Amino acid sequence: MEEGKKFIIAGGGTGGHIFPAIAIANAIKKLSPSSTFLFVGAKGKMEMEKIPLAGFEIKGLSISGFNRSSLIKNIGLPYKIVKSFFQVADITAKYKPDAVIGVGGYSTFPMLRYAQFKGIPTFIHEANSYAGKSNIILAKKADLIFTATDKMESFFPKSKIRITGNPVRDEIINWRIDKKEAVEFFGLNVSKKVVLVIGGSLGARSINESISNSIELFEQNDLQLIWQTGKVYFDQAEKKSNRKQNVFVTDFINKMNYAYAAADIVISRSGAMSISELCIVKKPVVFVPFPYAAEDHQKVNAQKLVDQNAALMVEDKNAIKELVPKVIALSKEAALQKKMVDNIEKLIINNADIVIAQQILDYLN
Repeated sequence: MEEGKKFIIAGGGTGGHIFPAIAIANAIKKLSPSSTFLFVGAKGKMEMEKIPLAGFEIKGLSISGFNRSSLIKNIGLPYKIVKSFFQVADITAKYKPDAVIGVGGYSTFPMLRYAQFKGIPTFIHEANSYAGKSNIILAKKADLIFTATDKMESFFPKSKIRITGNPVRDEIINWRIDKKEAVEFFGLNVSKKVVLVIGGSLGARSINESISNSIELFEQNDLQLIWQTGKVYFDQAEKKSNRKQNVFVTDFINKMNYAYAAADIVISRSGAMSISELCIVKKPVVFVPFPYAAEDHQKVNAQKLVDQNAALMVEDKNAIKELVPKVIALSKEAALQKKMVDNIEKLIINNADIVIAQQILDYLN
């Protein structure tokens, strides 16, 4: 039996970084069962909870990002950055990885930068069509860079780019769950349509406020809601739903396979990972792009699907007025729903995790 490699996987902050990281680790383990993994994340961030739930060990760094809304809060940032490099040096010395994989998030930069300084092979996965600054810097010394889309040569050295798509959680790829079972899992009525609201793993203010302001319209139109609010908005949403029979409210959905199986229509941000998952589950979707994403890339992501008649879009600034009416109208147009499903199905990439894992293992062997 071949000797397994030791991997450190760095990154997190949102589900869009965490779930691809888990998918890559599981795929490597499938191809090389004796491989071992240590995750590195940022203390206090979502990965510190989600990674152990997926069965992996994680170490936390004292690192945070630049706060653009309050410059005073950045006073301690240089100290945190220096401290994080001492922490990754200690982690590396003790774990002795054969390779380090970065998936984006605060912990990616110090971990991969130090690994590159020590001559350890590094690999990057860039989920978005517009690369983050840290990945652009790290790419210069990275061994391979896996991208979700083409035309990334303006960010990364062309010779290192491998276009793979985005790794998606295994439970989403193999999500086939009976709709009746899924709807009942959320305590809803199997005879009525379900709208799934997912504003990203941290929630989305404009989407939450749109739902909250028009929540009565769902009941009036015989629609039910599975509403993921994020932690910040959860208490307000729970009060607003006021124990309505047609609304299930939660701050975070752990069993997304059940949520997708229950849904007839989805409301979502248009981050790269959300789009990858929605293509696989083949649901009619109304996107509300996050307007502050770099180079407005979430709008670009959504527009690509809209142009192929695979999705609808409402801009963030118009969400309060337009989102719920558009969803209600879509719920009454069966032909349009079918057309959207047929077109989004053509965009499926469901083996990115295995492709990335195989290329990493081949490179190291």
